[in-house]
This record gives sequence, structure tokens and C-alpha cells, in this order.
Amino acid sequence: MPGLLIAAPSSGAGKTTVTLGLLRALSRRGLAIRGAKSGPDYIDPRFHAAACGAECVNLDAWAMSEDRLRALAAGPETLVVEGAMGLFDGAPPHGRGACADLARLLGLPVLLVVDAARMAQSVAPLVAGFARFDPEVRIGGVVLNRVGSPRHETMLRRALDAIGMPVLGALPRTEGIAHPSRHLGLVQAEERQDLEAFLDRAADLVAAHIDLDSVLALAARAAPRRSASGPRTPPPAQRIALARDAAFAFAYPHLLEDWRAQGAEIATFSPLADEVVPAADLVLLPGGYPELHAGRLAAAQNFMQSLRSASHVSNIYGECGGYMTLGETLTDAEGHAHRMAGLLDLATSFERRRLHLGYRRVETSHGPFAGCWAAHEFHYATTLSAKGTPLFEAVDAEGMALPPMGLRRDRVCGSFAHLIDRA
Repeated sequence: MPGLLIAAPSSGAGKTTVTLGLLRALSRRGLAIRGAKSGPDYIDPRFHAAACGAECVNLDAWAMSEDRLRALAAGPETLVVEGAMGLFDGAPPHGRGACADLARLLGLPVLLVVDAARMAQSVAPLVAGFARFDPEVRIGGVVLNRVGSPRHETMLRRALDAIGMPVLGALPRTEGIAHPSRHLGLVQAEERQDLEAFLDRAADLVAAHIDLDSVLALAARAAPRRSASGPRTPPPAQRIALARDAAFAFAYPHLLEDWRAQGAEIATFSPLADEVVPAADLVLLPGGYPELHAGRLAAAQNFMQSLRSASHVSNIYGECGGYMTLGETLTDAEGHAHRMAGLLDLATSFERRRLHLGYRRVETSHGPFAGCWAAHEFHYATTLSAKGTPLFEAVDAEGMALPPMGLRRDRVCGSFAHLIDRA
């Protein structure tokens, strides 16, 4: 079970480009390979899947148990895990959940991606510090990114050779290879018309400037990943109607797989296509970008009317973007208020953005997700008004009490928290 972790000293070093390039380049060789993403990320896993043709899972060392992580990581394929933030960056107060935790737990060697654009010999003490910081985290090689010239590359390689750190590749500064972004987040894989060309460019860049055989040799040094059945989250209902399109794309594959494996039936539908809600015991509106499509959602009367009708006979749960859709109004970034389903007394707005970010532990005795959950909150919405009975009691990653989260009314409930796994 070969594998490795792609990490970096900080965010923005180029981990995603290297990861996608490796996944596509190695899959071109006919190798069985799959990606995984450290932490609570919905965007990168869809790019991973497109790059190599295998579903990407999230491996969250804060929210998931060891058995769950081992079960998700197990398999015969070469596993390429893309880290998040810096190698040792995690939740406060002690950095729990950092991708370094995955390296320790799963025995994965680390390929460190260093943005070398503004350094020369100083790369050596930087890398040496990371290599020595934790003996259980094995940095097996470095990829230098955004190298300015052959002379620059030579200086960097000589500096790292002096500390005995292998350089497995050096990527030159390249335009047009980064993820495009927008004011409310990264563009999703399905939204890129040039997705295949983008992935091929990343693969061409990696194949030309990274020693793929050395990367595979490093991955072969991973500790054996023992198989584990892992816990399975019980399905919240037998028949589940799941909203899935560009506005509602943020559902964790491991939860959906848990539910299917235990016999739940999941029928998908598209609110943006104005499809009616399928008959179900539970209607699930996951997170996504409804704020970018608020006008279309407001005009989707087949969807809205069927959702209101379903609320009389089915449980309805909205998560983050889905939660906002269940409210009275959603105001977009331009200040236009759009009528939503009106099933919760909630008004939200993106006219004045405010970041809400962090791990949460949430608990409720009500609704389809009763119990205690490890969760994550990440959104820019402002709550203009929220009236009614809260859904969750919540604490942050340090165990500090937060105001109650979400709302519930009759059979309808939701919150901004993205549920990851049973706590």
C-alpha cells in the first residue's frame, strides 16, 4: 500500500498543483492511484477525482477516529494525500488535526513543496527545521516551486544537498496553472470548461520537472496501512432525497457511502434545474454556493413548492448553503434580496461578508441528525435575523461554549455547521 503526503511550510506554496499533476501523470502510466485531502475541504477532492478517475476522500485528523482514518486510507492503490495549510498547522490550542497527524498515524512519508520564488540558500535552514521538528514525521524529499531560472535552481539544490535533503523536482514559474478564484471561494471542478486541459497542463509540468520514479520510490517507503473496518455512521433515514448541482455540491462521500452500505436509498435531484423533490423520508440540502445562484433558485417554483409540500410529510435538513435556502430571504453580494423557501425564520446576506471559520462539536436531541457530531464551520454569510428554536448546542475546537447554532421548526431544521463524523 504505497502512499505519501504532499505538504508545505504554509498555504499557497503549490500543493494542489503538484498533487493534481502527480495524480494525472501517474494515472497516465496506468498505475492504480487515488487522492485524499486532509481536513474539511469540498473543492479539491473533486479535482482529485477528475485527475485520476478515482473518488477522493477526506481524511480529517481532528474530526475522525483512528479507525475511521485507517479504513478510508486502506486499499491497494498508491495514495496521494494533499495536505492543508502548513505541515504542522491545525486547530487551536495545540495544532490537532494538522496533516502531520496523518503522516504519523498512517506512516506516510512527506514530500515537502517549498515556494522558492523569493529565497536562495535560506531554503536549507527552512527545510532542515521542518525535517527535525518531529522525528515521527519523515520528510523524504522536496519539490521546489516557482523557481526563477536554472541558476536559481542550482543554488537551491546545492543548499539542500548540504543538509542531505533530496530534491525530487523543481517547477519553474508558470502562468495560468493555479486554481481560479472568485469573491466567494474557489471555482468547482464541474464549473471549469477547461478542466481536462488544466489537468493535462499540470501533469505535463510535473512530468517534465519532477522525477516521477523517485516519487514512486518515496511512496513505496510508506508503512503498511493495515485494513480496518472503521465505524459507520447510521443513515438518518431509509429514503433520502439529496440536492446535488452547482449550488448544492458539498456532501461528504464517506457519509453517503456509509448510508448506502447500510441500505439507505439516495435519490439526487437538481434545484437549479427546477426539479421537484423526490418522495423521501429525509430531504437533504447540503452546502454549496446558493448565493451565486439565488435568482435562479428563487425562480425555481417547482422545486420551492415541492420542498414546502415535502415539509408536511418528510424531515428536511439544510447544511450551510442549504440552511440559507430554507430561510425567508438570501441577499447576494450586490445587495439584492431573493425569496427563499420560507420554512425557517431566517434571513442571510453576502452584501457585507464576514468569515466564520473553525471546528465545532455540536449536539442536538432533535431531528435526523440527533446526537453529538464533529463539524466544521466555514462561510462568509451574515445572519440578518434568526428567530425560533436553536438546533445545536456548540463548542469550538478548544471546548469553549459558542452561541447555539441553527434553527428548527416542526420537521425542518438546519445550521451553518458541516457535519463530518459522529463525535
